[in-house]
Amino acid sequence: MFPSFFLSMREGLEAALIIGMLLGALQKLKRNEMKATIWLGTGVAAVLSIVVGWILNLVGASFEGRAEEIFEGIAMLLAAGILTWTVLWMRAQAGTIIAKIESDTQAAVMKNSKPALFSLAFLSVFREGLELALFLTAASMSANGAQVLIGAALGFGAVVVISVLLFRSLIRLDLAKFFKVTSIMLIIFAAGLVAHGVHEFNEAGVIPAIIDHVWDINHILDENSPIGLLLKVLVGYNGNPSLTEVISYLLYLTAVIRLTLQKPVYEINII
Repeated sequence: MFPSFFLSMREGLEAALIIGMLLGALQKLKRNEMKATIWLGTGVAAVLSIVVGWILNLVGASFEGRAEEIFEGIAMLLAAGILTWTVLWMRAQAGTIIAKIESDTQAAVMKNSKPALFSLAFLSVFREGLELALFLTAASMSANGAQVLIGAALGFGAVVVISVLLFRSLIRLDLAKFFKVTSIMLIIFAAGLVAHGVHEFNEAGVIPAIIDHVWDINHILDENSPIGLLLKVLVGYNGNPSLTEVISYLLYLTAVIRLTLQKPVYEINII
């Protein structure tokens, strides 16, 4: 439940902040009559994201045996790749995203183009929604589906509360610190997805295990126990991993942490 709550809150807050910027830009330009277009784009993107998530789950449920293992492996590695791109993109674009959104909004208003404004809102929200749909699909493969949905619903509820409080200036949130901390958590979560994806490919015979079980500590902390299942979803815990799982986990963490440290850190001054 916690991973889906965290992912939904992170992605939902990103989308809410972008929509808030779009609405704020219209407020500055005194074109409040165009706000309905922003909300329409947001609504369509949200509905389409839900449809995509539903389709992904249907497709995954249609596979059995080796095909299911390959699908799950692909889904997890793809989700990890998108998560990594999201973290690196946010770090690189944080210093310019506000100016870009305001300039794009101003250009659309100058042309009196509602389709352009619709596209800005739609693409911003749909990008986050598509990412989240893939993340939740990957999370549901190692957790109870109902718990994933409950966690996602609670995450969206938290986004609504935080967004209202932020935009009414009732609270102040250090967004730069928030995204730095959540980025670290996303990287650890993505490392678990990489290892779990490799595990599925081991099971399918696509990637050799080399050594089936580098260690086995299930007698100490069973991966199928409540705590083990939670750690499996959060950090990719496996009580008896293969050598290629361990290597992929460590290689991913090493590579992404190095890339993250090399990227310039920008402050996000939205509030």
